[in-house]
Amino acid sequence: MAKDYSRADRVGQQMQRELAELIRLELKDPRIGFVTITDVEVSRDLSHAKVFYTLMAGEDVETQYTLNRSAGFLRSELSRRIKLFKMPELHFQYDHSVERGMSLDQLIAQANQTRAADDDGQED
Repeated sequence: MAKDYSRADRVGQQMQRELAELIRLELKDPRIGFVTITDVEVSRDLSHAKVFYTLMAGEDVETQYTLNRSAGFLRSELSRRIKLFKMPELHFQYDHSVERGMSLDQLIAQANQTRAADDDGQED
């Protein structure tokens, strides 16, 4: 039976939990607003990790820059919390999936309203 859950996936989930806590408690930079870590994708060889995040205010270039500048600090703190031979390099990327999901939800709601209006018009 093949593994359904790879080591890279398990490391990514642990990194996601630890990064969320580190950013919330350890990073004191005011340029980093209310950041939510949505996912961490770790390469199979565990050398790189894409860290996906969202912000309450939407995408912000300054937050992206600050997170990338603090990647070294976060990586060293992660290495104290997670025991790996080599801690993956962190690459922060803004996660657009939440915004896309909200826009799709609005489109579905509009389509349902249009359908309901058409159904009401046909019953007369």
